[in-house]
Amino acid sequence: MYRSSLIIAFFSFLFLSGQQKQNPTDSTLIELNEVVLSAKVIFGSKFVAKNRTGSSYYLSPEEIKKFSYTDINRTLRSVPGVNIYEEDGFGLRPNISLRGTSPERSSKITLMEDGVLIAPAPYSAPSAYYFPTIARMQAVEILKGSSQVQFGPYTTGGAINMISTEIPDNFGIFLNSSYGSFQSGRIHTQLGDCYKNFGYSVEYLNYNSNGFKNLENGDNTGFDKNDLVAKFKVNTNPEAKLGQEFEVKVQYSDETSNETYLGLTQEDFDADPFRRYAGSQNDQMNAEHFQLMGTHALKFSDQFRITTIGYYNDFSRNWYKVDYVTIDGERQGIGNIFGNPNEYASYLNLVKGATNSGANDFLNARNNNRDYLSTGVQTKLDYHWSGENTYHDLEIGLRYHYDEEDRFQWMDDYAMVNGNMRLINAGVPGTNANRVSSAKAFASYAMYKLKINNLTLTPGLRYENIRLERLNYGTNDIERTGSELSERQNKVDVFIPGIGFNYNFNDLSIFGGVHKGFSPPSNQPGEDPEESVNYELGSRFSFAGISGELVGFYNDYSNLLGSDLAATGGTGSLDQFNAGEVRVQGIELLLNYNFLENNESLQLPFTFGYTLTDTEFLNSFGSENDIWGEVSAGDEMPYISKHQFNAALSLEHQSFEINLSGRYNGAFRTMAGNGPIPADEKVSSNFILDLGGKYRFNDHLAVTANAINLLDEAYAVARVPAGLRPGHPFGIYAGIELRY
Repeated sequence: MYRSSLIIAFFSFLFLSGQQKQNPTDSTLIELNEVVLSAKVIFGSKFVAKNRTGSSYYLSPEEIKKFSYTDINRTLRSVPGVNIYEEDGFGLRPNISLRGTSPERSSKITLMEDGVLIAPAPYSAPSAYYFPTIARMQAVEILKGSSQVQFGPYTTGGAINMISTEIPDNFGIFLNSSYGSFQSGRIHTQLGDCYKNFGYSVEYLNYNSNGFKNLENGDNTGFDKNDLVAKFKVNTNPEAKLGQEFEVKVQYSDETSNETYLGLTQEDFDADPFRRYAGSQNDQMNAEHFQLMGTHALKFSDQFRITTIGYYNDFSRNWYKVDYVTIDGERQGIGNIFGNPNEYASYLNLVKGATNSGANDFLNARNNNRDYLSTGVQTKLDYHWSGENTYHDLEIGLRYHYDEEDRFQWMDDYAMVNGNMRLINAGVPGTNANRVSSAKAFASYAMYKLKINNLTLTPGLRYENIRLERLNYGTNDIERTGSELSERQNKVDVFIPGIGFNYNFNDLSIFGGVHKGFSPPSNQPGEDPEESVNYELGSRFSFAGISGELVGFYNDYSNLLGSDLAATGGTGSLDQFNAGEVRVQGIELLLNYNFLENNESLQLPFTFGYTLTDTEFLNSFGSENDIWGEVSAGDEMPYISKHQFNAALSLEHQSFEINLSGRYNGAFRTMAGNGPIPADEKVSSNFILDLGGKYRFNDHLAVTANAINLLDEAYAVARVPAGLRPGHPFGIYAGIELRY
């Protein structure tokens, strides 16, 4: 009945839209523009995104700059179909879902920067402990639904591609600096130029904060991040018979963040949501990321181009944090302690610093020391031609990829003395975890685009051949001699088909498609991949000054995989488990209207986005380590808000702009279930307002100001990894921009 109501409402809307008087001036919104795209982008512009055969969104440079966000969560909230739960309040480690995929550490979507996989180890350990800094991005592309066989390996929900700042067409210098609440600062600068046969760009970004949470000893709870990017390119003359271009990109970033997995009990959160327990005083993430990327483009003609990218990503991190507590020699994980606060009251008191340690009482801090490598080469061939009333485009892609995660971890034991942690036993590196997980993957795809008058069809086929392996050296062989080596392997060989369509009726287009959803398994022998069949049907429209998009989607999982992540209260083994059959369906709505469209000096654009995500397990099972709890058929998936919407209103003038944005995020459950959400498994809904503004003195100088959480709402964003954690409180920031 529910599904029938959605379908009836959807087609009723399409019918009413089609009855509106056609406006020829709006026809350009839905005409297909045939462009050969760079291999670094999915769309390259809003125009192309609006004419995909699948649902898509292009966050332009203008949209990204409106609020000067450094938080990817706030940047993506305007996009329907994107479901997010926060963790640290700054977006350092986001949890992003596309169309109901599991959001934990954004590990079930294809993440890219400049068209290259950017998760730490995309196949063997994809959890996003590294995420590119959104403040240095020029644009963000989000692809959902059908015809996404070009981008993998995660094809169920979609792909996100972040486009870094390009080499400018002419000489330019840019500087943006801001400062505000919680001693938060940012400096972002770029220098670049382009000549006939050579171009370059050098970019630096630092942003930092003392944090909005409070330790009793007054220690810093914030972070400090640096990002440096250099790009160089050489190219042949424009008139060359065989056009060539080669670009090298070098990126380095480091991060020190005083972040913890320890949250708060409900009682303590209600009293002071910004408190940090004494047991988290030494928790800190230290990380470094290095990327080397070379892109070579061969343009044989206006119709035929080959682009090849070689990439190397190295990421190392050590998140030092309390993971266990020992009382009288009995050890308990922090997830279990906060899940049963009454039963483990003595453990909690030690974490809070309310009691001192006895002879056998310790806080066990783990050095989560890991090195990641992700490297490979990929090639894209694009050939297009035209016939009478037809347009054809054939795109073929090949990629060989290798990645690995190297765990070399150990534990330190601390005593709690008068609210201060004192090191008692320093652990030996490698004695907690000592193993290497790796993946070798060959992927290829072919996508054919056929346009016949107003109809566009895009059938495609992807192939993934994956070999996953784990070498466990054991905690007694820290020299890795192989004396206690255990090995395990898993192999996947899969074809992923999909087809999409788009049909134009001048100011109305209908699009849709069917594709296979796929997510790689872990290295456990015999474990099956996550698979689904996904459907969507939508419309893009423009009438009476209103433009927008309405999409209905239905994802039918035959085998959903859950992951044992410490970030969601698990053990952190990364092992996956079978969750069986699941249904995810929903509606995405996007509306745009300009109240002052005919005004020559002022513009007043309004945007509204709404997402309904309805989930249901179709079978019963018990999830390992109680990550999702005991699941019964009919239960909803955890961590997914059923309702969310975003509204934005901007007043724009040649000299100034004022931007107001409001986001509603519906309540979600942290354990699978149905009906009313139990209080201890609920993250309540919230509505957050942000305000941003800019005044331009001239083409070279501008001042900016923005306010985060304008109403200063105190709200919880999650109950994982261990306890409640707050969202960003009210903060105000001001800055200056210089351009030459």
